[in-house]
Amino acid sequence: MTGRSVPFPADDTIGFLDGQLNRCIPTPTVRRWNGIGLFASIFFFLAGQPFVGRLGIQTDEALFAVPVFEPQDALYSITIGHSQISLMLMSYLGGVKTLLYQPIFRLFGTGAYAVREPALLMGAVSVWLFFLLLRRIASPRAACIGCCLLAADSLYLLTTCFDWGPVALQHLLIVGGVLLLMRFYQTMSSFSLAAGFFLLGLALWDKALAMWMLSGLGVAVILIFPRQIWAVTGFRRVLISAAALALGALPLIVYNVHTSLATLRENTAWDTRDLAHKTHILVETARGGILLGYLTAEDRNTPIPKQPAGPIEKASAALADFDGNQSSGWMLYAFFAAVLLAPLGGWTAARTVAFFLIAMAIAWIQMALNPQTGGSSHHTILLWPWPQAVIAVSFAGVSRRMGRFGAPAVAAVVALTAASCLLVTNEYYAKIVRNGGMPVWSAAVFPLAEQLQHTGAAFVFCTDWGISDSITLLDRNRPPVRNGIGAEKDQNDLKWALSDPSSVFVGHTKEAEQFAGVNEKLVEAAEKLGYRQEVVKTIADGYGRNIFIVYRLLR
Repeated sequence: MTGRSVPFPADDTIGFLDGQLNRCIPTPTVRRWNGIGLFASIFFFLAGQPFVGRLGIQTDEALFAVPVFEPQDALYSITIGHSQISLMLMSYLGGVKTLLYQPIFRLFGTGAYAVREPALLMGAVSVWLFFLLLRRIASPRAACIGCCLLAADSLYLLTTCFDWGPVALQHLLIVGGVLLLMRFYQTMSSFSLAAGFFLLGLALWDKALAMWMLSGLGVAVILIFPRQIWAVTGFRRVLISAAALALGALPLIVYNVHTSLATLRENTAWDTRDLAHKTHILVETARGGILLGYLTAEDRNTPIPKQPAGPIEKASAALADFDGNQSSGWMLYAFFAAVLLAPLGGWTAARTVAFFLIAMAIAWIQMALNPQTGGSSHHTILLWPWPQAVIAVSFAGVSRRMGRFGAPAVAAVVALTAASCLLVTNEYYAKIVRNGGMPVWSAAVFPLAEQLQHTGAAFVFCTDWGISDSITLLDRNRPPVRNGIGAEKDQNDLKWALSDPSSVFVGHTKEAEQFAGVNEKLVEAAEKLGYRQEVVKTIADGYGRNIFIVYRLLR
């Protein structure tokens, strides 16, 4: 099997694991296809810009950064010289993002832009890699369809920009790894084989839940393409693959060796009781509007909604009013249509669609059967971008069977589907501008962080969920942040928290509390020890809602 250089004809199809392609001659047609893929990637990055500074840093979004400023908070780390390197943050969450962002914070400081711009850049690169992958798997036409639909997908954009999953690195590493493995198959490059499995190993270290998608892809390729896989399998290549995968996932492996497989023990369970709800989450993730009311506050909960200011905000509000506040895109309908039409696109298209369907089904079943996963969009989005791959391969195959009417027909369908998704994205933006975010996403966290820098506190004790990680990131853990949730239950913990009168306590106001009554219980316990509450400041969000309360407990 040898690679060769060929141009991509306008309607050429390279069958999945059937074609041999090393590189393509840069003909005008190829440049046009590549231009569409590049445009989609850049569009994705630019589409995220209006959102970057609009919402506050949510606690799970900030979780990766805590060991940067408080190394002992890492679950598992190693010390090299005078540096403590965080390898695992949780039993299933690695320190890849932590290590990646350390130089970013050093160069650009902390804040919404320092956190979210790199995530958006990772998302944009994943769109481009997805284009390259589909070009190798199917055809340039399929590549353009897939990357345009992915770039327009509301949930792919928002979960990447805010990245509280986290998911941005998962998408980038898995798509990049699969692309390199496809390149290996078509060129027999040992470097591509090793690099591909190394990226997949990094994906496992980044988040062990990557096993869902990797196992799905592995089973699917064995079931659908056994002959092709067997043809390129040999002892040397198996050894290279295993070594590269282990190298990428080495910190995860070392952690599990030292903890008797804690990742498996703590994250493997079986529960079928919530399948209906998790199926609903999957469907709503595909429709795109599931985060309305989670990221964004609703009209009824916004005492002082803001009027749009400036041309972008006014245009967004006008468009939202014009389209009836659209909260559902057509991606789900396009997906079902693609599945039904796939046989009409030919044997190669149908087989490729079957591959992706099997991979997604196996991945989703694993997350759905685990009692702790599958019940939120930041889990189901891990199935992406493979739904767009199904649509792209099927639509491209069918359009070629339609002759000269195929290209304009599929272009119209893709344009309408993408436009419907962009209207949903616009609805998110219009709602955020008008109503702001929910308490855990509130932009009030930015003035809170600034306020804490001027308190002169020895420690900051956070008394409710959703505060400590965010202000640790924004204030670089100066003053030091400590968890004060439940301190009233232990007299020693409470007395230590009260021992320095300069320390401050931060909680949500009563209407914004995540754990109802936590502030009240702490204050009551302190009062029994002879302390009184002195409110330093109440932090509002600019929409008529008081979100945070900063106070001291003094004798």
